Amino acid sequence: MPIPTRAAGLDALDDFVPRAGRAYARDRNLDLGLGPSRSNVSGLSPYLRHRLLTEQEVVGAVLDEHTLGAAEKFVQEVFWRTYWKGWLEQNPEVWRRYRLEVLDLLAGELPAGYEAAVAGRTGIDAMDAWVRELVDTGYLHNHTRMWFASIWVFTLGLPWQLGADFFYRHLLDGDAASNTLSWRWVAGLQTKGKTYLATASNISRFTDGRFSPSSLATTARALDEEPFPSRTPLEPDDVAGVVGDRAGLLLHEEDLEATSLLAEQPGLLGDVAAAAVAADPGDRSPAGVSDAVAYFTSASLEDAAERTRDASGRAAQVLTDAEPDSVVSWVLAEGLDTVVVPYAPIGPVHERLATLRPALASEGIAFVTVRRRWDSVAWPHASRGFFPFREKIPALVRQL
Repeated sequence: MPIPTRAAGLDALDDFVPRAGRAYARDRNLDLGLGPSRSNVSGLSPYLRHRLLTEQEVVGAVLDEHTLGAAEKFVQEVFWRTYWKGWLEQNPEVWRRYRLEVLDLLAGELPAGYEAAVAGRTGIDAMDAWVRELVDTGYLHNHTRMWFASIWVFTLGLPWQLGADFFYRHLLDGDAASNTLSWRWVAGLQTKGKTYLATASNISRFTDGRFSPSSLATTARALDEEPFPSRTPLEPDDVAGVVGDRAGLLLHEEDLEATSLLAEQPGLLGDVAAAAVAADPGDRSPAGVSDAVAYFTSASLEDAAERTRDASGRAAQVLTDAEPDSVVSWVLAEGLDTVVVPYAPIGPVHERLATLRPALASEGIAFVTVRRRWDSVAWPHASRGFFPFREKIPALVRQL
């Protein structure tokens, strides 16, 4: 498991940067198993997922050593996560429907084959090995995630929502947008009618013959669903709300790097009167999260608390839970008139903050969200498919 601190993330970034150019482009799709063979990928995604490292500093570090042409494939991978978040931000009903469908599926009679699949007992050697790797390490190679989802949906015939939920509970780097929309893409829902079919020959080629599963589905008919509402406009302002005279900073697991966030808005807070980090209740799924995810997230929160100081030099307080009552108690104890939080994209934290706002308002406390410039610049271009978005990446890199 990667060490859940910003310092460890910076070390991992320094280690990866020399390999981020043509070597990454050549070898990134290979999954040769655990150990030193993982050097063909960056290992940075858990840090990016919590913004222990920011997208801007990762891309910046890579482009300090490589041209954009040489590092294009890696830079695109970073922007994939940004694209998914921007797309879901404009289509929030996709997330809400997925959450309800997972709840209904887990509360009812589970489909035949589900328990065997999540226990690694399908009889498909590759799938069973990948389940063990995911559960044991909190990680799967990106290429492998596509194979896994395809076999889950088209060979095993299981609901994509339960597969997405299984990943979300176990992936250290799992975020609401990337995970949900990637599963939808494989199933032919995200790009209507376009599915991804895993084949034994492709798996064998990119695992260097470690796996070549037989009896896989030979066709992948796209799934159907009810249409969604029209796109939701993005909030136009990076800072939503008015900061009062005594403001506190509240971090959460979606963004744990306060220094660069506040540097984008000089003078917004003045002196930070108090700082806190909201606990993660493990609400990614109705079934909770794995021990590995719970540990990595809670340790990341502790690291952020130690690095984030108020005007008097006090380390941020880690709240005991994420309930509005706990936040309100902290606010009243510190005598705050404003709570400033990093903007949380669509997902569980966004839902939590939506319940916090009225609780603070009832006490006369202002609630202010701050969105990073990276998101503000890139998200508006995520209204269609990734390929039109990809064409914008060189211009986005220059702008950012």
